[in-house]
Amino acid sequence: MKITNVEGYVLESPQKYTNPSGSEEASGVAYCFLMKVMTDEGIVGWSDVETAPHIAASIINAPATGSEMMEGLNSLVVGEDPFEIERLWNKIYKGSAYYGRRGAAIQVLSGFDIACHDIMGKATGLPVYKLLGGAYREKVQAYASTLFRPTPGDIKKACNDYMKLGFKAIKFGWGVFGRDRKNDIALVKAAREELGPDIDLLIDAGWKTNRSAYDAVELLRALEEYNIFWFEDFMHPECYEGYAKVKEAGVKTRIAAGEQEATGWGFRDLITKGKIDVAQPDLSRCGGFTQARKIAWEAEVAGIDVCPHAWLTDLLTAASLHMNATLPRSLFLEYNVSTSPMLRDIIINPVTMDKNGFMQVPQSPGLGIEINEKAVNKYKVK
Repeated sequence: MKITNVEGYVLESPQKYTNPSGSEEASGVAYCFLMKVMTDEGIVGWSDVETAPHIAASIINAPATGSEMMEGLNSLVVGEDPFEIERLWNKIYKGSAYYGRRGAAIQVLSGFDIACHDIMGKATGLPVYKLLGGAYREKVQAYASTLFRPTPGDIKKACNDYMKLGFKAIKFGWGVFGRDRKNDIALVKAAREELGPDIDLLIDAGWKTNRSAYDAVELLRALEEYNIFWFEDFMHPECYEGYAKVKEAGVKTRIAAGEQEATGWGFRDLITKGKIDVAQPDLSRCGGFTQARKIAWEAEVAGIDVCPHAWLTDLLTAASLHMNATLPRSLFLEYNVSTSPMLRDIIINPVTMDKNGFMQVPQSPGLGIEINEKAVNKYKVK
Protein backbone atom coordinates (compact mmCIF):
# COMPACT_ATOMS: atom_id res chain seq x y z
CA MET A 1 0.00 0.00 0.00
CA LYS A 2 1.28 3.46 -0.94
CA ILE A 3 0.12 6.97 -0.12
CA THR A 4 -1.01 8.78 -3.26
CA ASN A 5 -2.09 12.17 -1.90
CA VAL A 6 -2.89 14.20 1.20
CA GLU A 7 -5.61 16.83 1.05
CA GLY A 8 -6.44 19.53 3.58
CA TYR A 9 -9.90 21.03 3.95
CA VAL A 10 -10.53 24.41 5.56
CA LEU A 11 -14.12 24.48 6.84
CA GLU A 12 -15.91 27.67 7.88
CA SER A 13 -18.71 27.74 10.42
CA PRO A 14 -21.86 29.78 9.73
CA GLN A 15 -21.59 31.00 13.33
CA LYS A 16 -19.09 33.34 14.97
CA TYR A 17 -16.79 32.12 17.76
CA THR A 18 -17.95 34.17 20.73
CA ASN A 19 -18.21 33.81 24.50
CA PRO A 20 -21.68 33.08 25.88
CA SER A 21 -23.62 36.21 26.85
CA GLY A 22 -25.87 34.19 29.17
CA SER A 23 -26.48 30.52 29.93
CA GLU A 24 -26.52 29.50 26.26
CA GLU A 25 -23.92 27.17 24.73
CA ALA A 26 -21.06 28.66 22.74
CA SER A 27 -21.01 27.99 19.00
CA GLY A 28 -17.41 26.75 18.94
CA VAL A 29 -14.56 27.28 16.49
CA ALA A 30 -15.02 29.59 13.50
CA TYR A 31 -12.84 27.39 11.28
CA CYS A 32 -11.99 23.69 11.30
CA PHE A 33 -9.25 21.77 9.50
CA LEU A 34 -9.67 18.24 8.15
CA MET A 35 -7.01 16.00 6.61
CA LYS A 36 -7.64 13.18 4.16
CA VAL A 37 -4.84 10.73 3.37
CA MET A 38 -5.41 8.61 0.24
CA THR A 39 -3.81 5.34 -0.86
CA ASP A 40 -3.45 3.33 -4.06
CA GLU A 41 -5.76 0.66 -2.61
CA GLY A 42 -8.65 3.08 -2.25
CA ILE A 43 -8.48 3.17 1.56
CA VAL A 44 -8.52 6.66 3.02
CA GLY A 45 -7.78 7.97 6.49
CA TRP A 46 -9.23 11.08 8.12
CA SER A 47 -8.31 13.40 10.95
CA ASP A 48 -9.29 16.79 12.24
CA VAL A 49 -6.59 19.11 13.56
CA GLU A 50 -6.83 21.91 16.09
CA THR A 51 -4.64 24.47 14.40
CA ALA A 52 -4.77 27.56 12.19
CA PRO A 53 -6.47 25.88 9.19
CA HIS A 54 -5.25 28.18 6.43
CA ILE A 55 -1.64 27.80 7.57
CA ALA A 56 -2.01 24.02 7.83
CA ALA A 57 -3.28 23.81 4.26
CA SER A 58 -0.18 25.63 3.01
CA ILE A 59 2.10 23.18 4.85
CA ILE A 60 0.49 20.22 3.09
CA ASN A 61 0.82 21.76 -0.36
CA ALA A 62 4.20 23.48 -0.04
CA PRO A 63 6.62 22.32 -2.78
CA ALA A 64 9.79 20.32 -2.26
CA THR A 65 12.87 22.49 -1.79
CA GLY A 66 15.55 19.83 -1.91
CA SER A 67 16.86 20.88 1.49
CA GLU A 68 15.25 17.90 3.28
CA MET A 69 14.43 20.31 6.14
CA MET A 70 11.85 22.76 4.70
CA GLU A 71 9.58 20.42 2.76
CA GLY A 72 5.83 20.31 2.25
CA LEU A 73 3.99 17.29 3.63
CA ASN A 74 2.92 15.80 0.30
CA SER A 75 6.46 15.97 -1.03
CA LEU A 76 7.59 13.89 1.95
CA VAL A 77 4.90 11.20 2.08
CA VAL A 78 3.57 10.45 -1.41
CA GLY A 79 4.76 6.97 -2.38
CA GLU A 80 5.35 5.93 1.23
CA ASP A 81 3.71 3.05 3.10
CA PRO A 82 1.27 4.36 5.79
CA PHE A 83 2.04 1.28 7.93
CA GLU A 84 5.62 2.52 8.43
CA ILE A 85 4.34 5.34 10.61
CA GLU A 86 7.22 5.47 13.12
CA ARG A 87 9.78 5.94 10.34
CA LEU A 88 7.45 8.32 8.50
CA TRP A 89 6.92 10.40 11.63
CA ASN A 90 10.65 10.98 11.95
CA LYS A 91 11.02 11.68 8.23
CA ILE A 92 8.36 14.42 8.42
CA TYR A 93 9.72 15.83 11.67
CA LYS A 94 13.19 16.18 10.17
CA GLY A 95 11.78 17.31 6.83
CA SER A 96 10.00 20.26 8.46
CA ALA A 97 12.61 21.01 11.14
CA TYR A 98 13.62 24.45 9.82
CA TYR A 99 10.08 25.85 9.97
CA GLY A 100 8.46 23.39 12.35
CA ARG A 101 9.24 21.24 15.41
CA ARG A 102 6.26 22.92 17.13
CA GLY A 103 3.17 24.88 16.13
CA ALA A 104 1.32 24.28 12.87
CA ALA A 105 3.97 21.93 11.46
CA ILE A 106 3.75 19.46 14.35
CA GLN A 107 -0.05 19.80 14.27
CA VAL A 108 -0.18 18.85 10.59
CA LEU A 109 2.14 15.94 11.36
CA SER A 110 -0.24 14.96 14.18
CA GLY A 111 -3.21 14.86 11.82
CA PHE A 112 -1.27 12.82 9.30
CA ASP A 113 -0.28 10.34 12.01
CA ILE A 114 -3.91 9.92 13.15
CA ALA A 115 -5.09 9.46 9.56
CA CYS A 116 -2.45 6.79 8.94
CA HIS A 117 -3.66 4.91 12.00
CA ASP A 118 -7.18 5.18 10.59
CA ILE A 119 -5.90 3.66 7.32
CA MET A 120 -4.06 0.85 9.11
CA GLY A 121 -7.18 -0.03 11.08
CA LYS A 122 -9.37 -0.07 7.98
CA ALA A 123 -6.83 -2.14 6.04
CA THR A 124 -6.58 -4.77 8.80
CA GLY A 125 -10.21 -4.64 9.90
CA LEU A 126 -9.17 -3.59 13.42
CA PRO A 127 -10.11 -0.62 15.61
CA VAL A 128 -7.19 1.70 16.34
CA TYR A 129 -6.98 0.74 20.01
CA LYS A 130 -5.95 -2.80 18.97
CA LEU A 131 -3.13 -1.36 16.88
CA LEU A 132 -2.01 0.55 19.99
CA GLY A 133 -1.78 -2.60 22.08
CA GLY A 134 -5.31 -3.36 23.24
CA ALA A 135 -7.95 -1.94 25.54
CA TYR A 136 -8.26 -1.87 29.31
CA ARG A 137 -11.87 -0.69 28.99
CA GLU A 138 -14.78 -0.47 26.51
CA LYS A 139 -16.19 2.87 27.64
CA VAL A 140 -14.93 6.13 29.14
CA GLN A 141 -16.58 8.70 31.42
CA ALA A 142 -17.24 11.86 29.39
CA TYR A 143 -17.16 15.40 30.65
CA ALA A 144 -18.98 18.31 29.03
CA SER A 145 -16.31 20.78 27.92
CA THR A 146 -17.67 24.31 27.73
CA LEU A 147 -16.92 27.98 28.29
CA PHE A 148 -17.57 29.91 31.48
CA ARG A 149 -20.85 31.81 31.61
CA PRO A 150 -20.71 35.45 32.76
CA THR A 151 -22.79 35.26 35.96
CA PRO A 152 -23.45 32.74 38.75
CA GLY A 153 -27.06 32.44 37.64
CA ASP A 154 -26.01 31.62 34.08
CA ILE A 155 -23.55 29.04 35.39
CA LYS A 156 -26.27 27.33 37.43
CA LYS A 157 -28.62 27.18 34.46
CA ALA A 158 -25.89 25.68 32.26
CA CYS A 159 -25.00 23.09 34.92
CA ASN A 160 -28.62 22.02 35.13
CA ASP A 161 -28.78 21.63 31.34
CA TYR A 162 -25.70 19.37 31.27
CA MET A 163 -26.98 17.21 34.10
CA LYS A 164 -30.23 16.73 32.19
CA LEU A 165 -28.17 15.45 29.24
CA GLY A 166 -26.63 12.82 31.52
CA PHE A 167 -23.14 14.26 32.13
CA LYS A 168 -21.58 13.26 35.43
CA ALA A 169 -18.61 15.61 34.94
CA ILE A 170 -18.43 19.19 33.62
CA LYS A 171 -15.51 21.45 32.78
CA PHE A 172 -15.88 25.22 32.54
CA GLY A 173 -13.04 27.15 30.95
CA TRP A 174 -11.82 30.46 29.55
CA GLY A 175 -14.60 32.94 28.73
CA VAL A 176 -14.82 35.55 31.51
CA PHE A 177 -12.63 33.56 33.91
CA GLY A 178 -9.50 35.43 34.97
CA ARG A 179 -10.87 38.95 34.57
CA ASP A 180 -12.12 39.41 38.13
CA ARG A 181 -10.99 37.21 41.03
CA LYS A 182 -14.15 37.70 43.08
CA ASN A 183 -16.32 36.78 40.12
CA ASP A 184 -14.10 33.74 39.38
CA ILE A 185 -14.74 32.42 42.87
CA ALA A 186 -18.46 33.21 42.67
CA LEU A 187 -18.78 31.30 39.37
CA VAL A 188 -17.07 28.19 40.73
CA LYS A 189 -19.13 28.37 43.93
CA ALA A 190 -22.35 28.58 41.89
CA ALA A 191 -21.35 25.59 39.79
CA ARG A 192 -20.63 23.44 42.85
CA GLU A 193 -23.89 24.49 44.51
CA GLU A 194 -25.89 23.47 41.45
CA LEU A 195 -23.99 20.26 40.73
CA GLY A 196 -23.99 18.97 44.29
CA PRO A 197 -21.23 16.76 45.69
CA ASP A 198 -21.44 13.85 43.23
CA ILE A 199 -20.77 15.57 39.87
CA ASP A 200 -17.10 16.16 39.04
CA LEU A 201 -16.25 19.81 38.42
CA LEU A 202 -13.15 20.70 36.39
CA ILE A 203 -11.79 24.20 35.76
CA ASP A 204 -9.74 25.36 32.75
CA ALA A 205 -8.40 28.68 34.01
CA GLY A 206 -6.71 29.76 30.77
CA TRP A 207 -3.27 31.38 30.72
CA LYS A 208 -3.86 34.52 28.65
CA THR A 209 -4.36 36.62 31.79
CA ASN A 210 -0.65 36.12 32.60
CA ARG A 211 -1.27 35.35 36.27
CA SER A 212 1.74 34.71 38.48
CA ALA A 213 2.37 31.52 40.43
CA TYR A 214 1.54 33.47 43.61
CA ASP A 215 -1.83 34.51 42.14
CA ALA A 216 -2.55 30.92 41.14
CA VAL A 217 -1.79 29.61 44.63
CA GLU A 218 -4.05 32.20 46.25
CA LEU A 219 -6.88 31.42 43.82
CA LEU A 220 -6.55 27.68 44.25
CA ARG A 221 -6.65 27.99 48.04
CA ALA A 222 -9.81 30.08 47.75
CA LEU A 223 -11.40 27.44 45.51
CA GLU A 224 -10.41 24.34 47.51
CA GLU A 225 -13.71 24.17 49.41
CA TYR A 226 -15.54 23.62 46.12
CA ASN A 227 -13.76 20.32 45.46
CA ILE A 228 -12.44 20.91 41.95
CA PHE A 229 -11.16 17.73 40.30
CA TRP A 230 -8.38 19.63 38.51
CA PHE A 231 -7.22 23.17 37.70
CA GLU A 232 -6.00 23.34 34.11
CA ASP A 233 -3.55 25.38 32.02
CA PHE A 234 -3.42 28.37 34.36
CA MET A 235 0.19 29.36 33.62
CA HIS A 236 1.95 30.37 30.43
CA PRO A 237 2.70 27.14 28.47
CA GLU A 238 6.46 27.60 28.82
CA CYS A 239 6.34 28.50 32.52
CA TYR A 240 7.31 25.10 33.89
CA GLU A 241 8.86 26.70 36.95
CA GLY A 242 5.60 28.49 37.68
CA TYR A 243 3.66 25.24 37.67
CA ALA A 244 6.28 23.73 39.96
CA LYS A 245 6.02 26.65 42.42
CA VAL A 246 2.26 26.15 42.63
CA LYS A 247 2.65 22.42 43.23
CA GLU A 248 5.36 22.96 45.83
CA ALA A 249 3.09 25.40 47.69
CA GLY A 250 1.05 22.41 48.79
CA VAL A 251 -2.22 23.07 46.96
CA LYS A 252 -4.68 20.18 47.25
CA THR A 253 -6.19 20.41 43.74
CA ARG A 254 -4.69 18.41 40.85
CA ILE A 255 -2.69 20.48 38.38
CA ALA A 256 -3.43 19.64 34.73
CA ALA A 257 -1.66 20.98 31.65
CA GLY A 258 -0.40 20.14 28.19
CA GLU A 259 -2.84 21.03 25.43
CA GLN A 260 -0.26 23.46 24.00
CA GLU A 261 2.64 21.05 24.50
CA ALA A 262 3.98 18.61 21.89
CA THR A 263 6.13 15.46 21.59
CA GLY A 264 7.52 13.18 24.23
CA TRP A 265 10.47 15.54 24.64
CA GLY A 266 8.23 18.49 25.43
CA PHE A 267 6.08 16.55 27.85
CA ARG A 268 9.13 15.22 29.66
CA ASP A 269 10.02 18.83 30.53
CA LEU A 270 6.44 19.70 31.47
CA ILE A 271 6.15 16.64 33.71
CA THR A 272 9.57 16.73 35.36
CA LYS A 273 10.10 20.49 35.60
CA GLY A 274 6.45 21.53 35.96
CA LYS A 275 5.53 18.77 38.42
CA ILE A 276 1.99 18.53 37.03
CA ASP A 277 -0.47 15.84 38.15
CA VAL A 278 -2.34 15.29 34.85
CA ALA A 279 -0.74 15.43 31.38
CA GLN A 280 -3.17 16.53 28.66
CA PRO A 281 -1.79 15.77 25.19
CA ASP A 282 -4.12 16.74 22.35
CA LEU A 283 -3.71 14.01 19.75
CA SER A 284 -4.13 16.51 16.93
CA ARG A 285 -1.40 18.77 18.33
CA CYS A 286 1.11 16.66 20.31
CA GLY A 287 2.36 14.48 17.44
CA GLY A 288 -0.53 12.03 17.00
CA PHE A 289 -0.72 8.51 18.40
CA THR A 290 2.99 7.96 17.74
CA GLN A 291 3.99 10.63 20.25
CA ALA A 292 1.01 10.11 22.57
CA ARG A 293 2.31 6.63 23.34
CA LYS A 294 5.68 8.12 24.32
CA ILE A 295 3.95 10.79 26.40
CA ALA A 296 1.94 8.12 28.22
CA TRP A 297 5.20 6.35 29.04
CA GLU A 298 6.73 9.56 30.43
CA ALA A 299 3.62 10.00 32.58
CA GLU A 300 3.75 6.40 33.79
CA VAL A 301 7.40 6.75 34.79
CA ALA A 302 6.53 9.92 36.74
CA GLY A 303 3.48 8.33 38.39
CA ILE A 304 0.95 10.84 37.02
CA ASP A 305 -2.26 10.59 35.01
CA VAL A 306 -2.92 11.17 31.31
CA CYS A 307 -6.17 12.63 30.01
CA PRO A 308 -6.25 13.63 26.31
CA HIS A 309 -7.43 17.11 25.42
CA ALA A 310 -10.04 17.10 22.64
CA TRP A 311 -12.15 20.01 21.41
CA LEU A 312 -13.13 19.50 17.79
CA THR A 313 -15.27 16.98 15.88
CA ASP A 314 -16.03 13.34 16.62
CA LEU A 315 -12.88 12.39 14.70
CA LEU A 316 -10.82 13.73 17.59
CA THR A 317 -13.36 12.46 20.11
CA ALA A 318 -13.00 8.94 18.68
CA ALA A 319 -9.19 9.17 18.55
CA SER A 320 -9.21 10.20 22.22
CA LEU A 321 -11.51 7.29 23.08
CA HIS A 322 -9.04 4.87 21.47
CA MET A 323 -6.17 6.48 23.41
CA ASN A 324 -8.14 6.39 26.67
CA ALA A 325 -8.91 2.72 26.09
CA THR A 326 -5.20 1.85 26.06
CA LEU A 327 -4.28 3.71 29.27
CA PRO A 328 -3.87 1.56 32.38
CA ARG A 329 -5.81 4.28 34.22
CA SER A 330 -8.31 6.54 32.44
CA LEU A 331 -9.85 9.65 34.00
CA PHE A 332 -12.20 11.20 31.44
CA LEU A 333 -13.03 11.78 27.80
CA GLU A 334 -13.28 15.48 26.94
CA TYR A 335 -16.42 16.08 24.86
CA ASN A 336 -16.95 19.33 22.96
CA VAL A 337 -20.58 20.38 23.51
CA SER A 338 -20.46 23.52 21.33
CA THR A 339 -23.34 23.97 18.91
CA SER A 340 -21.68 24.68 15.54
CA PRO A 341 -23.45 22.63 12.83
CA MET A 342 -20.13 22.45 10.97
CA LEU A 343 -18.74 20.19 13.70
CA ARG A 344 -21.78 17.89 13.72
CA ASP A 345 -22.95 17.68 10.10
CA ILE A 346 -19.72 16.24 8.73
CA ILE A 347 -20.04 13.08 10.89
CA ILE A 348 -22.36 10.28 9.71
CA ASN A 349 -22.15 8.16 12.87
CA PRO A 350 -21.62 10.49 15.85
CA VAL A 351 -20.36 9.26 19.19
CA THR A 352 -23.20 8.95 21.71
CA MET A 353 -23.34 8.95 25.50
CA ASP A 354 -25.25 6.48 27.65
CA LYS A 355 -27.48 7.41 30.58
CA ASN A 356 -24.58 7.08 33.01
CA GLY A 357 -22.38 9.59 31.18
CA PHE A 358 -20.11 7.08 29.44
CA MET A 359 -19.10 6.94 25.77
CA GLN A 360 -18.27 3.65 24.09
CA VAL A 361 -14.90 3.09 22.45
CA PRO A 362 -15.60 2.58 18.70
CA GLN A 363 -15.33 -1.04 17.59
CA SER A 364 -15.37 -0.52 13.81
CA PRO A 365 -12.11 -0.58 11.84
CA GLY A 366 -9.86 2.45 12.13
CA LEU A 367 -11.18 5.37 14.12
CA GLY A 368 -14.68 4.03 13.59
CA ILE A 369 -15.99 7.38 12.34
CA GLU A 370 -17.52 7.95 8.90
CA ILE A 371 -17.21 11.31 7.17
CA ASN A 372 -20.04 12.94 5.20
CA GLU A 373 -18.08 14.39 2.30
CA LYS A 374 -21.14 16.24 0.99
CA ALA A 375 -21.26 18.13 4.28
CA VAL A 376 -17.50 18.73 4.11
CA ASN A 377 -17.95 20.33 0.69
CA LYS A 378 -20.85 22.40 2.05
CA TYR A 379 -18.64 24.06 4.70
CA LYS A 380 -15.38 24.00 2.72
CA VAL A 381 -13.81 27.38 2.01
CA LYS A 382 -13.68 27.59 -1.76
